[in-house]
Amino acid sequence: MEKRHKFSIWYMLLGIWMVLIIQQYLVSLFAIETIPYSRFLQLLSEGKIEEVAISSNQIQGKLKDDAVTEGKKKMFKTVRVDRETSELLNRYQVAFKGEVESTFVRNLMSWIIPVFLFFGIWYFMMKRMAGQQPGFMTLGKNKAKIYVEEDLGVDFDDVAGVEEAKQELIEVVEFLKEPGRFTQLGGKLPKGVLLVGPPGTGKTLLAKAVAGESKVPFFSMSGSEFVEMFVGLGAARVRDLFAQAKQKAPCIIFIDELDALGKARGIGITGGHDEREQTLNQLLVEMDGFDPTVGVVLMAATNRPEILDPALLRPGRFDRQILVDRPDKVEREAILKVHLKNIKAEEDLDIGKLASMTPGMVGADLANLINEAALLAVRRKKQKVGMPEFEEAVERVVAGLEKKNRLINPKEREIVAYHELGHAVVALSLPGTDPVQKISIIPRGIAALGYTMQTPTEDRFLMSRTELLNKIATLLGGRAAEEIVFDDISTGAHNDLARATDIATSMVKEYGMSVKVGQVYFAREKQSRFLNLGPEGATEYSEATAELIDNEVREIINTQYSKALDILRKCREVLNKGAKLLLAKEKIEGNEIKAIMQEMQKT
Repeated sequence: MEKRHKFSIWYMLLGIWMVLIIQQYLVSLFAIETIPYSRFLQLLSEGKIEEVAISSNQIQGKLKDDAVTEGKKKMFKTVRVDRETSELLNRYQVAFKGEVESTFVRNLMSWIIPVFLFFGIWYFMMKRMAGQQPGFMTLGKNKAKIYVEEDLGVDFDDVAGVEEAKQELIEVVEFLKEPGRFTQLGGKLPKGVLLVGPPGTGKTLLAKAVAGESKVPFFSMSGSEFVEMFVGLGAARVRDLFAQAKQKAPCIIFIDELDALGKARGIGITGGHDEREQTLNQLLVEMDGFDPTVGVVLMAATNRPEILDPALLRPGRFDRQILVDRPDKVEREAILKVHLKNIKAEEDLDIGKLASMTPGMVGADLANLINEAALLAVRRKKQKVGMPEFEEAVERVVAGLEKKNRLINPKEREIVAYHELGHAVVALSLPGTDPVQKISIIPRGIAALGYTMQTPTEDRFLMSRTELLNKIATLLGGRAAEEIVFDDISTGAHNDLARATDIATSMVKEYGMSVKVGQVYFAREKQSRFLNLGPEGATEYSEATAELIDNEVREIINTQYSKALDILRKCREVLNKGAKLLLAKEKIEGNEIKAIMQEMQKT
């Protein structure tokens, strides 16, 4: 990759200094001494003049070699005084002519060369500035970053947790290495490979690994870099990108965030004439036009495939879609092992336990987790990173940064303690809930005054109706504990109520888990498959159905709240003893509460 050097003012100062030295040398080399006319007559009478050039108002001449002594110059000039000079010259047999000697060479050396030198400095400066900020003539050039194998330094060994996606891409690698093996039977590699998945799952890293394994150039560009305010600029950059790729074939073109460029046409305010759609049209034309046998593979990544233009996804363009999904527990272990190579960790580290504590995390989250644990170990002046640092790093990533300096009055601390114990006791009393790992009343994040950490023992992809109901009861356990102990409720259950309502609404509208509403799907809104975005668009059911759905959601919430109240009333002693312990220690393990519950059951 070409290295760029920033322009420095020292380059200009050095050039000016060199010009002054050259000019001084030229002046000294061609210097002419001015003498009085009487001195000219004396030199003439002594026979020391070799030749002269006469003009209308001056005489310029050159002395003989034997007449030049130290401190004198060979060239001289004097002012012409009378018209009898020619007679004197004839008398003393001195050759003369009636024109001044040409100074073209001298002018060239003293003026033209410095001008060219200054022009060269200016051109050098403009070229360097153009490398930092493109000018008007370079607007149509693509901004793709070109990586070679040495710059990438990434292969499939550096990518873990996406084994299925790697198996799909091995075929692309083999084609780039040995294209003849595929073409001899008439086969063609897919023109485009689209990597689809949530943010942070490693789509860009996977594309770089393909280039690293294939040992071919890698053109990387974001979809938003094609479109700017000048009309036609995006289309020009698309053409230039494919032209450069064909020159460096075999190679890989990678377009990140394809949804910024490939959004479905005709859904914008400006119709089909905006710059983005023209750029998309040019991309479609280029994908149809280039020959797949030349070794140019187009790869792209997006986390919003549902908004892409259908023309991009048809066979012959991005005809192979590879899902890069969130890793499961086994895949998280593999990802953690890759990142643990870069830090000094204890040998007896339980990677399986750490992977079970991070459900739903993607590769980027796990990389951040490892880094946070390493920073905690440095703060504690430890030589190696241990399990306590990793556990605290998980809490920081999930719940936010601890704020031990936040002052909370004793009454609020007591409310928070009973609230969190309410979650824990209900979760430990109901079957099918995630085990309680830790309870804390130390404020974290923006608004969390405490939290109850539950970690699943295994990855779950399906949940039964009973499990969802128990999850709602667990979320409402904090509010129920406040009502039982203080005969009042606080605003601390805001997030719990929101999550419980979402689950109940999904049970009624999406999962068909309501007897009165029936097995009907009412969530007609268009939602993102991989982003946690809210619904878009209007619902498509009557007001009577909407009222029925609201009543069912309210019934589910009220029923589970009553269940949480019953459980906590029976476990009032556990609630009191656990809250007292939590207020004293500020942070307790789930096993401690479980032990208290077992002790109370025996008595």
